Amino acid sequence: MTEIVAQPMSIEAFALFGDVIDCAGDPDKIINQGKCGRYHDRAVMDFSDGHAGISLFRAEPRSFPYTLELLERHPYGSQAFVPMSEHGFLVIVAPDVGGKPGTPLAFLTEPGQAINFHRGTWHGVLTPLHAPGLFAVVDRIGDGANLEEVWLDQPVTITAPPS
Repeated sequence: MTEIVAQPMSIEAFALFGDVIDCAGDPDKIINQGKCGRYHDRAVMDFSDGHAGISLFRAEPRSFPYTLELLERHPYGSQAFVPMSEHGFLVIVAPDVGGKPGTPLAFLTEPGQAINFHRGTWHGVLTPLHAPGLFAVVDRIGDGANLEEVWLDQPVTITAPPS
């Protein structure tokens, strides 16, 4: 079984697969009587058709070591995951190699970070590490099968980064 170590989430390391949505740097604008910083347009939502919808997902927390057996992608639209608690979560992605997922990478987000998968990015299932596992998800709502799943020939073990 292959083993990979989750790495800290960073804008640079994740750029090939999607967007990190956070409040890094100075706000783009100060609003609401000077009491709120707006960090503007932090993710590129991309849909071939349909429209953007906001759904809520409640996923069971997982733990390390985590066994990755399945990767999926959404060919018709990007997909953003915004945690509704102050916990990081595990994000698994893989490059596309001839229409199939390549070698996976794993990232561990910090509290306050959300992510947006680019359209067509291979990724693992929603993997919270703490309860309640509640996320707002912004993705494509429309006709057509917007889900491809691939079961891995060999499971991959993902371990926590060294502390």
